[in-house]
Amino acid sequence: MNIFWFFPTAGDGHYLGTKVGERKSGIAYLKQIASALDSLGYDGALLPTGANCEDSWVTASYLSSVTDKLKFLIALRPGLMSPTLSARMAATFDRFSGGRLLLNVVTGGDPAEQAGFGSYHSHDERYEVTDEFLDIWRQVMEGKRVNYNGKHLDVTGAAIPEPPVQTPYPPLYFGGSSPAGKAVGAKHADVYLLWGQPPSQIKEKIEEMKERAAAEGRTLTFGIRLHAIVRETEKEAWEAAERLISHVDEEVIRTFAERHGTFDSAAQTTQSSLHGGSKIRSDLEISPNLWAGIGLAREGAGTAIVGDADIVTERLREYEEAGVDTFILSGYPHLEEAYRFAELVFPKLKSHLAVN
Repeated sequence: MNIFWFFPTAGDGHYLGTKVGERKSGIAYLKQIASALDSLGYDGALLPTGANCEDSWVTASYLSSVTDKLKFLIALRPGLMSPTLSARMAATFDRFSGGRLLLNVVTGGDPAEQAGFGSYHSHDERYEVTDEFLDIWRQVMEGKRVNYNGKHLDVTGAAIPEPPVQTPYPPLYFGGSSPAGKAVGAKHADVYLLWGQPPSQIKEKIEEMKERAAAEGRTLTFGIRLHAIVRETEKEAWEAAERLISHVDEEVIRTFAERHGTFDSAAQTTQSSLHGGSKIRSDLEISPNLWAGIGLAREGAGTAIVGDADIVTERLREYEEAGVDTFILSGYPHLEEAYRFAELVFPKLKSHLAVN
């Protein structure tokens, strides 16, 4: 089991849907989180990408210089950058960090954000671009000099001067829930990423993707993106969950629902459907201890495992039994919750040592 955390490069805080308790994510704060994750024994951390986030490559480049073991999961953005330039950046980062680069292939799910970058492809066209991008990128990272003329991309003599540390290249993480996304994931991904749904549904998706990958002559491993709200007692954990959304009112819910309605991401549509716009706990607990409240006022992953250390560990093991081996977790505020999760849950997981 690999346990990752999350860098809140768009800001952090004690509550969702409000500026009350807001915490800016400057480099000093992000360095605190990086140092904590490195010393606590987290395997890696995801740096998000989006219109409100600090640039993930620049941020990770700095943080890699102040850590020793932590791996950095950074976004590749097909359609927004040349595959050759991306390959050069990735190879350099991997060498300079001592092989600590992981790559999150982000095709994009918000047409307005894509337009801000000058990308006007339709949903399925974005996956066509991603397929061509990764065809080029993977060959270049393997040390080949590439000539490629595709529907969307065209390169001549694409190459990098020095190879990455990891061979044939740093692992590619990828999530795509639409038919077009699944096809690209089966062909190119090393780790297929899922957002938090009940374990039975996750198992179904894993079995489907295993079959798709096998048809491509490949195998996949699987990761899941979740939040965690863990406390010494289950009662305290549920109180913390309720407190996290205590400032989320009907206007906030409506605003986020309208915004998410403009996305063409199948995964975002699924996450938004889980909460149903309700703040009632019985509506939000979509399976035992899996709470959809975060999706009321947050884009992307919107579910959290809520409970004491034994419960959270048990739920993680259920996902592990379904086929997940990488967990990308987060909590608010991210610095304090990184410590809390490590102190309470790591001793329960054989793959991590208890915190001293």
